[in-house]
Amino acid sequence: MKLKEEFSYSGADVEAVYALITDQAFRTESCENQGAHEYDVTIEESGDCATVTVVRVQDADMPDFVKKLTGKTVKVKQTEVWGGPDGDGNRTADVKVSIIGQPAEMTGKAKLFAKGGGTEFTLDGDVKVSIPFIGKKIEPEVAKAIRASLREEVEYGQTKL
Repeated sequence: MKLKEEFSYSGADVEAVYALITDQAFRTESCENQGAHEYDVTIEESGDCATVTVVRVQDADMPDFVKKLTGKTVKVKQTEVWGGPDGDGNRTADVKVSIIGQPAEMTGKAKLFAKGGGTEFTLDGDVKVSIPFIGKKIEPEVAKAIRASLREEVEYGQTKL
C-alpha cells in the first residue's frame, strides 16, 4: 500500500529542519510527547550525513482485530539514513519503519526541500504486511498509525523552530 505525506515547516530553512530532526534531545522529547512507554534514540553522524534510529514501545492504536495479533503495545523501529545536501541544499533519506516481531514494515524516501520561504517535508513509502489473506486489510491500519506518529512529530517540531 502506497503512503504519501507532505508537511510544511514555515519560515525554517532546510538545514534548520535537518538539524532539528537529527537532534537526539528533540527525537527523545518527541517519543515522550507521543506517549511511548519505552524508547531508545540513536543518532550517528558521519560528515554531513546522519543515521537516526528510534526504537519505541507504544500503545497499539489499532482496531481490535489487529490488536489480537500485536497485543496492546507494539515495539517499533524507525531508521532514517540522511544523505548530505544536494547542490540546492535539499536532503533525502531512506526510511524504514518495522513493527518488531510482526511481519509489517514501511520502506520509503523522505525529502526536505526549500519552498516558499520554508521547508517541505515529504514521505513516499510502501506499507507491507506479509500475512496471508489478511495482510492487505491490516496495511491501511499500519499506514494510519505511521501517518499519525509522523504528524505528531512534525507538529511538535514546528513548535521548536
